[in-house]
Amino acid sequence: MKSTNRRTMWVSGATMLLFTLLLVGGSQVGAMHIMEGFLSPTWCIIWGVLCLPFLVIGLKQIAKKAKINSRVMLLLALSGAYVFVLSALKIPSVTGSCSHPTGTGLAAVLFGPFVTTVLGLIVLLFQAILLAHGGLTTLGANTFSMAIIGPLVSFAIYKLVSKNAAAGDSGNKTRLVGVFLATALGDLFTYVTTSIQLAMAYPDPVGGFGASFAKFGTVFAVTQIPLAIIEGLLTVLLFSFILNHNKQELQLLKVIPT
Repeated sequence: MKSTNRRTMWVSGATMLLFTLLLVGGSQVGAMHIMEGFLSPTWCIIWGVLCLPFLVIGLKQIAKKAKINSRVMLLLALSGAYVFVLSALKIPSVTGSCSHPTGTGLAAVLFGPFVTTVLGLIVLLFQAILLAHGGLTTLGANTFSMAIIGPLVSFAIYKLVSKNAAAGDSGNKTRLVGVFLATALGDLFTYVTTSIQLAMAYPDPVGGFGASFAKFGTVFAVTQIPLAIIEGLLTVLLFSFILNHNKQELQLLKVIPT
């Protein structure tokens, strides 16, 4: 009974926190991911096509995980809400885009990169329609950077760090380090990818792609590095809470050993 009450309080508290952050972040509708119409139709199509295989695999994996139990689906919903809220907190960084946390690291650790791609696409679609954050024409490009490359990096780093983690509390400390590194570096690689996308679309007239990439990357780094660290710490706190209250689900998802 006490366990059920704690879980109910956790869900209620997390929901209140998420909606509070959403109200704070949703007020700045002028700052965006790569904005509507900022990329040519060719690049929009290319990035959209590259996303399709990841989405197909992700949908199949969600169907499998939905059969585990209802609490796993609750974690999936929480992961999606976490992505939505953090990626809606925007700090203007450069013309045509912005800096913000991504929130995809948690979903990548819990469910893998392909499921995170589906969550990211849904979040980006709703943000483009409801918050004018990003755009429909640039949906493929934003999905590729935030919901494919970032989660792939996060998933790989977490698996690498936690691979040899010991059982018990000492192993959990190692996994928390893995969560921090996975989240922070996944966030940073998202913006490396965004810088590449913008540099490919708008190469420097003199220095070409390299010079343009350096300019975009330098501007992003000023705000994104501290944001990545903050997101890593916040995700560690949330993962630690999930570890304490949903250990069985983490074992079923193979995030921690049985």
